[in-house]
Amino acid sequence: MSSVFSAEERAAMKEHAQELRKPRKGKADAEADVLAKIAQMRDDDRILGERIHAIVKAGAPDLAPKLWYGMPAYARDGKIVCFFQSAQKFNARYATLGFSDQANLDDGAMWPSAFALKSLTAADEARIAALVKQAAN
Repeated sequence: MSSVFSAEERAAMKEHAQELRKPRKGKADAEADVLAKIAQMRDDDRILGERIHAIVKAGAPDLAPKLWYGMPAYARDGKIVCFFQSAQKFNARYATLGFSDQANLDDGAMWPSAFALKSLTAADEARIAALVKQAAN
């Protein structure tokens, strides 16, 4: 198994197993967990994570924050709709905003489901807000 998965992937799987073993939390407690995870990130990732959290919370208040493989994620009826992956998580050169197959982003036969993030402009934030709103509906 060690040759198939990286150390970072194994750590994420362990985090997910721990998340599954924990008793279900209310929305406020789950949000506190998400904010605590964001607070632990490096400065550049933390800033992005805080902005993504605020955008999701404002644009799709019905999505429930939760940890997913140790990443901040947002769910509808317990199923992940979107998530934020810090660059640090898998030693990547950029953070990622991803959408699952539960997101209502279908656009023809092909559409993006993940976006690389290095920084956010006002235009980027507006685009993310629109995507999150669409994904949650």
